[in-house]
Amino acid sequence: MVHFVGKYEVEFKYRLQSKADFLQKLKLLAVEVMLEDNAEYDCYFDMPNNTLGTQRKSVCIREMLPSGIKLWIVKGPEKDRCEAVDISDSDRAKSMLLTMGFEQVLELHKTRSIYFLGKFHITVDNLAGIGDFAELAIMTDDESALTRYRAELLELAIQLGLTPEMQEHQSYRQLQQALQANGH
Repeated sequence: MVHFVGKYEVEFKYRLQSKADFLQKLKLLAVEVMLEDNAEYDCYFDMPNNTLGTQRKSVCIREMLPSGIKLWIVKGPEKDRCEAVDISDSDRAKSMLLTMGFEQVLELHKTRSIYFLGKFHITVDNLAGIGDFAELAIMTDDESALTRYRAELLELAIQLGLTPEMQEHQSYRQLQQALQANGH
């Protein structure tokens, strides 16, 4: 999957007021469907005392059904830094992290659809109790292209009716932790 290769990810996330309206606009652009309404289960790990979190890094094991995709994902410390690798045994990967002294700090469940539009990938997500979101993104190894990709993704957002006011700057992990802190 060439769309998910690279050590950098330029990504903009938007909170959707109407998922149906957004999907209608998206499908007018003749997107390619990778998968629709996949269940994703993310397990986040950190060292004791939130060592990775304080360094703006995260480690996540993701399981996707029914697609069967399993990923080991590392983000940070830079905003655009993101690497993912396919794994065949997510239970063993989690066990290895626990053996090395990591702790599971969060579970995140979402429903995700993934679309391709040229070199970009667009995800449409629902997080229970939090809402619907669209992420416009590209992964690359070319650090010199990051500024250009940001501009192109912002143009695409305008084309899709996404406004700066709709932009969500918190990660799903931060949104989920805030929800849990409020007793949900």
